Amino acid sequence: MFRGFFRLIGLLMLAGGFIFLVYDGARSVADSSLRITRLGEFWNDIHQLSQQSFRAEVEDIAPWLWNSVVQVVLNQPTFAVLGVLGLALMVLFRPRKPLIGYARD
Repeated sequence: MFRGFFRLIGLLMLAGGFIFLVYDGARSVADSSLRITRLGEFWNDIHQLSQQSFRAEVEDIAPWLWNSVVQVVLNQPTFAVLGVLGLALMVLFRPRKPLIGYARD
């Protein structure tokens, strides 16, 4: 049951990554320059206070973690982050291969 749920989440993230790829491509064509939506910008557009509280929480746990890991991820393109996470969930929770032959009891 959990495997199917996480595969669904992975599929939705993969679809979201594709949507952002098309969105960024359309904006780039319209502006005649490369336009990429960063994950941090997208998170700010959705809910700015949650990003600020997440930053405070991470800095309370480990101050070095914000600049060296989280900030790097937030500066990446949204389509890439969603695509990689979705693909990872799809691969990690794929169905088991069926046994060939007979199973031992």
